[in-house]
Order: sequence, then structure tokens, then C-alpha cells
Amino acid sequence: MWAIAQKEFRQLVRDRRTLAMVVILPLLLLIVFGYAANFRITTVPTIVTGPSAAVTATHLPPLFKVVAIEQSYTATDASNALRDNKATAAIVTSAATPQVMVDGTQIFAAESVIAVAAKAGYKTEVLFNPELKTSYMMIPGLVGLVLVFIGTLATSLGVVRERQNGTFEQLAVMPFSPYDVFLGKVAPYFLVSLGDALLVVLAGVGLFGLPFVGNPLTLALGVVLFLFTTLGLGVLISTVSQNQGQAMQLSLFSVLPQVLLSGLIFPISAMGVGVRWIAYVLPLSYFIPISRGTMIKGTPLSALTFEFAMLAVLGFIVFGLSVLRFRRDLAPSARRSR
Repeated sequence: MWAIAQKEFRQLVRDRRTLAMVVILPLLLLIVFGYAANFRITTVPTIVTGPSAAVTATHLPPLFKVVAIEQSYTATDASNALRDNKATAAIVTSAATPQVMVDGTQIFAAESVIAVAAKAGYKTEVLFNPELKTSYMMIPGLVGLVLVFIGTLATSLGVVRERQNGTFEQLAVMPFSPYDVFLGKVAPYFLVSLGDALLVVLAGVGLFGLPFVGNPLTLALGVVLFLFTTLGLGVLISTVSQNQGQAMQLSLFSVLPQVLLSGLIFPISAMGVGVRWIAYVLPLSYFIPISRGTMIKGTPLSALTFEFAMLAVLGFIVFGLSVLRFRRDLAPSARRSR
């Protein structure tokens, strides 16, 4: 028994990926849940509007972080500003008692605003999700989560399986260019991901009464750009993995931070500064505002330019690296087969 235990320990030490998994994963979970798992909102980006906006802005409770003062804004303008993600709350001062509008898709922020506004004697109106239903927040995010799992995990396992079965070399000697092989491998996962995303949206609308008030083409464009990143990441993982076990481990390392740090569960604004920067390099952090904004708030494409631009940049980088790695791996396989 002692000899077997020694052998197993040496094998574990030599397997750097498994060793990293059993050591780094607990630390990652500790950091994430220690610094990111925070439902308490301390500041809410706020626009103050109306004739007495400047005076009101100086006497607001600390929760309201004023990002803009717009004296010419009407209540409709304030609502449109929340729709376009310019702020989470808007205080309209056109009446004797200030009225607070809050974005109901940000449930934790909305609950904090309602509590503070009640103490201050303000009237509160919750927009886009008046009943503060959790499903309205989660289902649009689940569209991105499904794309992450299929695009990253399923793609990486599928490509690695080709190498394990020994058919990767056969593809290399066939009259296909590297791009033919690459696109042929990812095309099925692309189509399956699109079908799953449509299924989640239809189920959300049909089963949970989720409103879809935006332009479906805007969401479709976001899905396509997001898939470029996730599929590219899946192929990139497959090129540095020798077997499906390694591919699964690396996929877990890439998927877990996106689930926990993208704003899907915990608000990014409530995360510690030490981990918040990680959220800004995760593609799911930019897809979630697109899906929530399009489906629930009817946010137009013009108000989501930054999110689309970031998805395009991340997709270009990850997809480009995956193509280069895939071509480099395909060339030695072709030479060995000859």
C-alpha cells in the first residue's frame, strides 16, 4: 500500500495540470467567494434630472453616486438613460417630492435603492422588472452560460478526441487546408450553440413570461460575436491538451471565472477591486449586458456599442490565436503521416 501511495504521489507531482487543479482551484474559489461574492451594494450610478437637480445632488444619501446632472431631462429621458445603461438609478426633481427611477434588471441594486429611498421619503418606480423577478435577471445570462459551456467545453473535448483516436493525422494528409479543417470542426458546435441559445430564449419567454422587448437581430449579433470567442477558446484549449482529461481541466479553469465574475450572479460593482479587473477581460461580462438589455429593456444597438466592440476585440484575439495554434499543430501531424 505504501509503495502504491508513493507511486501515485510521484505521478501527481509529474502531472502539472492535475497538480495545478487541486492546488489552484481551491485558492481560486477562496478568492472569488471572498472578494466577489457580495450582494451588498454600497454605490449606485445615478443621474439627477430636473430644474433643481444641482441642489438635490448635493443632499443625496451616500448610496447614490451621481454620474451626471441633466437639468433638461424629462422623466422619459431619464427612463431612456436607464434603458441605455447610462446609470442604474435616476432621480427626477420636477415634482415637490423627488422621484427615484431604478433599473429592475439590477435586482440587488434596486433593492438597496428602494430601502434608502423609503428612508429619505422619495417615491420609487422600478423599471423593466417591476416585480424584481430573479428569472428576469438569470435567464438572459443563462443564454451566455450555455454558449460558454458548449463553445468552450464541448469544442475542446471534440477536437482533442480527434487527436486521441489517431484520426487527426489522417485529416492532416487529406487535401484540406488548415482553414477547411478548422472551420469544419467548429461549424457543428456553432450551429448547436445557436440552437441551444434559441431554445433558452423561447423557454424563458414561454415558460417564465420573460418579456422580449428589444430587437432580436441585436441579440443575434451578440450571440454570433460571443460564439467566436468561446469557440476560439475551445479550440485553443484543445491545442495545448494531450487528452480529454486535460481539456476538461483547462476548460473548467476558463469557465468558472466567467460564471462567478461576469456579473451573472454577483454584481460587478460590488466586487472587490482586487478581482474586479478580471471581470473586464471576460467575454461573458460584455455579453450579459447585451442579452439583458436587449431582451428586457429594449436597449438599442447604438447604446451597446462598447459591449459589441469589446466582444469583437476579444473574439479577434482568441479566435486568431486558436487558428495559429491549430495550423501549427496540423503541420507536424501532416509531416509525421507522410
